[in-house]
Amino acid sequence: MSDWWNEKPLADLNQAEWDALCDGCGKCCLHKLEDEFSGKRFYTRIRCRLLDEQSCRCSQYEKRTELVPDCINLGADITQALDWLPVTCAYRLRADNKPLAEWHPLVSGDPDSVHRAGMSIRGQSISEEFVHPDGYDEHVVKWVE
Repeated sequence: MSDWWNEKPLADLNQAEWDALCDGCGKCCLHKLEDEFSGKRFYTRIRCRLLDEQSCRCSQYEKRTELVPDCINLGADITQALDWLPVTCAYRLRADNKPLAEWHPLVSGDPDSVHRAGMSIRGQSISEEFVHPDGYDEHVVKWVE
């Protein structure tokens, strides 16, 4: 069986392959802050209200862009602007022609391997519903890479 995920360019993936490439870490659904002077980005532990913290998947995936207007619809057409994703993200790795990590579910064959490896936000985040936007800077974190 071919390791298509390490061989096919992102632009050549079909929708099922694109969706399967997601490792399920949930980090793309965290609020990020950007320093207006340096441009440096900081991750927070604050997740979108639609993200299920246990599964690390969107609870309203099909409607997410309607329910959260600034939700980024991550697709092959934006692969040149993935530097805001964590360095462990499969989309970012593949955009840089790097292989997936051993803990990635496609490599391990186990959808929970991302959680066991400590690479997901499971049990480590808080919903945006419980944090005032002025307090986001109090929730800046450095995730395992």
